[in-house]
Amino acid sequence: MTNNGWFQILFFLLVVLALTKPLGAFMTRVFNREKTFLDPALRPIEKILYRLTGVDETTEMGWKEYAGAMLIFSGVTMAVLYLIERVQNWLPLNPQKLAAVPPDLAFNTAASFTTNTNWQAYVPETTMSYLTQMAGLAYHNFISAAVGVALAIAVIRGIARREKNTIGNFWVDMTRATLWVLLPACIVGALFLVSQGVVQNFKPYTTVQLVDPQTVQTTGSDGKVTTQVVREQTIAQGPTASQEVIKELGTNGGGFFNANSAHPFENPNPLTNFFELVLIFSIGSGLTYTLGQMTGSQRHGWAVWCAMAILFLAGVTAAYSAEARGNPLLPGPANHVQSAGNTEGKEVRFGIANSALWAVVTTDTSCGAVNSMHDSYTPLGGMIPLINILIGEVVYGGAGSGLYGIIVFIILSVFIAGLMVGRTPEYLGKKIEAFDVKMAMLTVLIYPLFVLVFTGISVVAPKFGLSSLANTGPHGLSEIFYAYAEAGANNGSAFAGLSANTLWYNSTIGATMLFGRFFMVIPVLAIAGSLAKKKYVPQSLGTFPVTTPLFTGLLISVILIVGALTFFPALSLGPILEHLLMNAGKTF
Repeated sequence: MTNNGWFQILFFLLVVLALTKPLGAFMTRVFNREKTFLDPALRPIEKILYRLTGVDETTEMGWKEYAGAMLIFSGVTMAVLYLIERVQNWLPLNPQKLAAVPPDLAFNTAASFTTNTNWQAYVPETTMSYLTQMAGLAYHNFISAAVGVALAIAVIRGIARREKNTIGNFWVDMTRATLWVLLPACIVGALFLVSQGVVQNFKPYTTVQLVDPQTVQTTGSDGKVTTQVVREQTIAQGPTASQEVIKELGTNGGGFFNANSAHPFENPNPLTNFFELVLIFSIGSGLTYTLGQMTGSQRHGWAVWCAMAILFLAGVTAAYSAEARGNPLLPGPANHVQSAGNTEGKEVRFGIANSALWAVVTTDTSCGAVNSMHDSYTPLGGMIPLINILIGEVVYGGAGSGLYGIIVFIILSVFIAGLMVGRTPEYLGKKIEAFDVKMAMLTVLIYPLFVLVFTGISVVAPKFGLSSLANTGPHGLSEIFYAYAEAGANNGSAFAGLSANTLWYNSTIGATMLFGRFFMVIPVLAIAGSLAKKKYVPQSLGTFPVTTPLFTGLLISVILIVGALTFFPALSLGPILEHLLMNAGKTF
């Protein structure tokens, strides 16, 4: 670890902190339907959209109607994306003449981008046409993020309102999230990325002659070795910048290129690397301020922000430390690579610090974009991104999903605090009753159910679970476990080492992504509806305050304990065992 590395990490957190209040205050005005500086340009467009779609913006919904609208919209748009993939070979903007996407992969990808997961079990530049990338994938990058923000706002309203049966209008919230929050930032951000070298065009791929031809040996299925000299390389390009900015801001993560944010056409220099990192955290951080403003308890919003910041710093410290130490099996000052830390799989343009920082940021949120390969991390370094995912990505979290995810843990925290003092728990003037706790626990239990069941089946099924696995032992378990964990948490990053483009993994990972998004958010909306109906209860001496360092500490403890109790056995058999075996001289 270096002072320069730590300076960059801490400077990043300070920039995120500086953006939290202005962005959070802006989102409060947007979703309270107060006037903003963008209204003269966007309000007429909003009204036209409502007329065309028959939406009455003055009509609000109960939580069941809100959830139903969200599910119907998501189902229809998923079906449209699936259709685009299946017929892309007949559609325009396909200069490479790419074939239609196979049915199981098309289902997996449609589920992935609809749920804001953006997991990619394929090579984008050789699978998806320009039209599919833009009208299919980039569109869902916007819409899935807007849905997440809308859901978070609905939950905040449920907390803030008193004796109301409604929590807002899904169509209005989603429209305003898209028009006021995502689109303006993405237009400016995309232009900035283009100015830094991110490509944006419709040109066919370019074939160039190699200055230094390469001799390549390949082994065929018959075992014969073939030697050939490669003299040409195909340079992929396309409308990248427009997808790159929403990929980070909307915490989507699905890259235009297979190398994702390690590709110089997506992430050309240290400035774009820093800019994209800030985009990933910005909405999740800003929503904590929105929570404080809309509920009338700004100190509570900052207490939640501090809990997230502490968890972030703990994670990045552990990951950076593990990678900076390097592999203990390659010790000594004579080995220049390992004396500089574990550089395998890292983004060497930016160094270990920025690679570890990105790995933590992308898994603290539901982003999943990568600028280094998590599979190449040391066992403990790779365990940190996995833990971030397993605790629900509540450290700032995805666009909206991080906020409503941490509110579930807040409900559990005040419930535990109430048990400690023998009183009915309260949260910002609302009694937390049996229904609320049941819904919170249902949300917590749904995730491990699908992740652990599918992981367990895959590791004992040689024909379809293990046949595409590159590594054995605990590292192989981590690769499979990570794939289902990120799918259930709608993250989208990959531990790699697992060829997941098979019928088994496309089907089960696709199902896990759908369950992880929609089965988990419905109980959260039920909590919001329940809280909105409750009467306000004035605070008393027995009320557990949710604005103090004690609350922040309790919230952190509950997040870690729930994650540890649920997933510690799997972590013990995976990265922890691999770390112990590595120190004993065995690798996988």
